[in-house]
Amino acid sequence: MSISFHNNWRDYVYFNNGQKEIMRNFIRFGWLAAAILAGFTSYSSHAAGNAAGIETGGGWIRATAPGQDQAGADLSITSRQSATLIGASSPACRTVQLHTMTMEGGMMRMREVKEIELPAGKRVNLRDSGYHLMMIGLKAPLKEGETVPLTLSIRLGKGGVVKIRSVAEVKSLTAAPPRETGHQQMNMQMN
Repeated sequence: MSISFHNNWRDYVYFNNGQKEIMRNFIRFGWLAAAILAGFTSYSSHAAGNAAGIETGGGWIRATAPGQDQAGADLSITSRQSATLIGASSPACRTVQLHTMTMEGGMMRMREVKEIELPAGKRVNLRDSGYHLMMIGLKAPLKEGETVPLTLSIRLGKGGVVKIRSVAEVKSLTAAPPRETGHQQMNMQMN
C-alpha cells in the first residue's frame, strides 16, 4: 500500500465559476477593509494627538564619532495642558533615558530623571531647561543630514499617557546648539 501527498491545494478544492467569483470578491473586500481600518486607526491617533494639544519641534542631535554608542538629543515640547514627559524611545538605539545636566564643583554632571514637567502653554526646550534625551546603545553611527525618529511618552495631567512621534535632525559633530526662536516651526504627530 502506498500513500502519496499532494503539495498543490488546488487538487482538493473545487470551485464552480460562481464560487470563484465570490472568492475573488471576498479577497478584494478583505484588502479594502484592511486598508480602511488602517486609515481609520491612523486618523484616530492623529486626531487624539491634536486633542492632546502637544507639539514638538527643533529636534537635533550631533553626529557621532566612530565607535561612539551614546548621544544626547534636544528638542522643544509645548503642551496646551499641564503634562509630564515620562519616557522616550527610538529605533536608532537600545534605550533612551531622560537626563538632567548640572554643574557641580566645576564639572558637568549628568543624571537620569524619571520625568520632566511640561507646564501648560509653555514651550520647554530640553537643553535650555537643563535636560536632554540620552540615546544609549546606538545601533549605527549617526551621520550628518540624517533624521532620527523619536517617540515620546507623555502623561496628560492626571490622565492617560499618549505617544507622540517626533524627529531629531543629525547635525555635524562640531555643531553648536541651535538658537531657540519664538518662530520655530513646530511638528507634531501622534502614534
